[in-house]
Amino acid sequence: MRNSFLFTSESVSEGHPDKVADQISDSIVDLFLSKDPEARVACETLTTTQLVVLAGEIRCKGVYEDGAWAPGALEEIEATVRKTVKDIGYEQDGFHWQTFRFENNLHGQSAHIAQGVDESGDKDEGAGDQGIMFGYASDETPDLMPATLDYSHKILERMAADRKAGVAPFLEPDAKSQVTLRYANERPVEATAIVVSTQHVPGYFFHNGEGDEARYIELRKYVLGVIADVLPAELLTANTVYHINPTGRFEIGGPDGDAGLTGRKIIVDTYGGASPHGGGAFSGKDPTKVDRSAAYITRYLAKNIVAAGLARRCTIQLSYAIGVAEPLSIYVDLHGTGTVEEGRIEAAIPQLVRLSPKGIRTHLGLNKPIYKQTAAYGHFGRTADGDAFPWERTDLTDKLKAALAA
Repeated sequence: MRNSFLFTSESVSEGHPDKVADQISDSIVDLFLSKDPEARVACETLTTTQLVVLAGEIRCKGVYEDGAWAPGALEEIEATVRKTVKDIGYEQDGFHWQTFRFENNLHGQSAHIAQGVDESGDKDEGAGDQGIMFGYASDETPDLMPATLDYSHKILERMAADRKAGVAPFLEPDAKSQVTLRYANERPVEATAIVVSTQHVPGYFFHNGEGDEARYIELRKYVLGVIADVLPAELLTANTVYHINPTGRFEIGGPDGDAGLTGRKIIVDTYGGASPHGGGAFSGKDPTKVDRSAAYITRYLAKNIVAAGLARRCTIQLSYAIGVAEPLSIYVDLHGTGTVEEGRIEAAIPQLVRLSPKGIRTHLGLNKPIYKQTAAYGHFGRTADGDAFPWERTDLTDKLKAALAA
């Protein structure tokens, strides 16, 4: 165990172009699941200046069946996409929810994929693809998330809420944050550097003698106040370095400033680099895809293990083969913080939760339109609409303890 080290995580706001793409893709997932809980969706989104493009494969009763769209379906898809962009707050010349060009290139799911994945006869539903998925939990924060990522998310989430409420009218939707903490004995003890870059309305910058210094000071004071509200006071010291819009002017942002694609922020979505990542994105995929559902169940299991006091840190890996229901492997790493052997936990987990795609969806209740809410500020360590996501529950702790005590 290292006595002292620095670790950094970043987050991006809901207005970041990649996150715009993620939210659009997940709004399509939600739309189809609201029509058909067994819908199959793999929706990718491209965003750029005044353009949104959808592509991918779908199957959904009442929306797309037998190679044809239901009446009104195409119009509802476009309206859903435009509402998503409106909710984020884009009404700029370079990207406006009412006026961007829209292309829908979604089409039917491959029959060859469907025949290997669908449940039929005595064949259980198989995994939608091969792959490895990781889940992680740490007792650094009450949400059992890495502190660097938790604070990075919460800074931007607060700024977005203030922007929409009119508290910070100088903010625009695109923003990024980054938090560096110094750890001692694996515990965060000091914030050494915090970076926030936020898009702003014209004039709120000052750099190399250009701009409006008073307005920049107003913006900087606001951001520093958010940081002070989000991070524990003991972590902010005289040594903490702040970089607020370090490049100067940030007026052109979002998809107008940089193209966005679904699935390019997978580390932001998960654990900020504190855990391995299997490489598969979540957004745009229905919960039969193990890229999504297995990542959720591994988080659920890791969080319950830490919540049960069986370890201070936990990483879990699952692996799957396309068309095969049960995982090929289960791996648990307690990072030297556990009170029981990892092998015993590996043996106990399948007795408590069935880890097939259908078993995961049933246990966590994933066939619901809940996914747009996940697509900004992380999929883990959060609540949505006042309730915890199902993979954030800690309702397995007693069963874990009992199974390991036997």
